[in-house]
Amino acid sequence: MNVSVFGGSQPKEGTPAYEEARGLGTLLAQRGHVVLNGGYIGTMEAVSRGANEAGGHVIGVTCSDIEEWRSVKPNKWIKEERRKKTLMERLMVLIESCDAAMALPGGPGTLTEISLMWNLMIVESLPRRPLILIGSGWQSTFDQFFTGLESCIPSSQRELLYFAGDVKDAVKKLES
Repeated sequence: MNVSVFGGSQPKEGTPAYEEARGLGTLLAQRGHVVLNGGYIGTMEAVSRGANEAGGHVIGVTCSDIEEWRSVKPNKWIKEERRKKTLMERLMVLIESCDAAMALPGGPGTLTEISLMWNLMIVESLPRRPLILIGSGWQSTFDQFFTGLESCIPSSQRELLYFAGDVKDAVKKLES
């Protein structure tokens, strides 16, 4: 499968978040999956590195918007770069090119990726596919969202999101 991995740009090498992302890349590559991600730093670098070191194929989807905003270049662990001009084009490639997606902890960008993919599945612009959110942060965020806006989010929409405690649990959910 082609698996897009979303996550934050903040994790640095040697931190638990970086190592968790690197481990996810390794697990996905060991199972023969192609890993897609944003191609830059933090989680993107870590998951690329783990997949690359395990012999997997890594696609980094990069864009001019990001590089003009922040002085950053694609990480050395990607094997194939798919370059786009805008952030929206980049997001759509990550979402439309995958058979499944996973989200590690992250900030507004990661939340945007989750929300956009989820909404596209809700309105059936995108065929349903696994969207697995990893970690207690996403679980608590969405629990609060579902509780606070219960009348706005029917169970049929909630059922499109899967929650995993860690990367091993996420890969098990992907395989089932």
